[in-house]
Amino acid sequence: MCANKSDDSVSEKILNVARKNPKGISDKDMLAAVPEVSSAELVAAINNLLQQGIFDLYNQGGSLIYRLKAQTSKQAVKGADNEEKVVYNLIEEAGNKGIWIRDIRVRSNLANTQLTKVLKSLESKKVIKAVKCVNASKKKVYMLFNLEPDRSISGGAWYQDQDFESEFVDILNRQCLRFLQQRADKIKNNPKGPIVGRTQSFASAVEVQKYISDLGISNVKLEVEDVITILNTLVYDGKAEINVFPDGSKVFRAIESLIPPPGLVQVPCGVCPLILKCSSTGLITPQDCKYMNEWLES
Repeated sequence: MCANKSDDSVSEKILNVARKNPKGISDKDMLAAVPEVSSAELVAAINNLLQQGIFDLYNQGGSLIYRLKAQTSKQAVKGADNEEKVVYNLIEEAGNKGIWIRDIRVRSNLANTQLTKVLKSLESKKVIKAVKCVNASKKKVYMLFNLEPDRSISGGAWYQDQDFESEFVDILNRQCLRFLQQRADKIKNNPKGPIVGRTQSFASAVEVQKYISDLGISNVKLEVEDVITILNTLVYDGKAEINVFPDGSKVFRAIESLIPPPGLVQVPCGVCPLILKCSSTGLITPQDCKYMNEWLES
């Protein structure tokens, strides 16, 4: 009996933390929020909540994120007809990457007019929402109303309402370079020798992320992978170099460029979510890429 009360107490603490973080919370953040709860107790309680269907589980940047399910959404479709329930379940399964209307139509076997009516009904109840894809502006996907779109849909920190924030990226680019240059300046003429000095002038993406976070110049939370993207543009521009340690971790340092930088970050390629899908030689023509086209027209 006592054990059950203890389990309930831990679960309630976890739920309180989750309610204060509607966008989700990681294991690490959860442990920091309830330090009096042991790791074993935390894992057991979270697994129990997942089995009860109280939490949704997502993978965000390699970390597991727990988010409270919207109880209002479940209640809104509780008394709905079968068509709404079928469509709702398909959208719920898609998570924060969403599902295209064509896929809903195929899987639900509903006619166009019928499906449009169901989607409008669910949207009016604020159960679901339509989100434009940053890599296809005319394509919308549907997801549950309370979910934050995956970065492959929203474009991550570099996009606001599907618009590429070039000024924001430029500011981050300059501040990251400034940090690397400050690190390099402090290590110059190292008494332990040039090799040690060069090694100590490297900085990890985590260190740069902390520096940017402490500056308070970003209204959105930048993940380490966001900072790595910016640091990579510095490497492409010839302003920094990258080194990979035996354990696979990457570090960066500022360098003096011998030739004028190509200015990759001045065009969207450096932070484009589709850069990995481009050919090894880059874009064939500007017309082939929506992002390049928009930049040329701006």
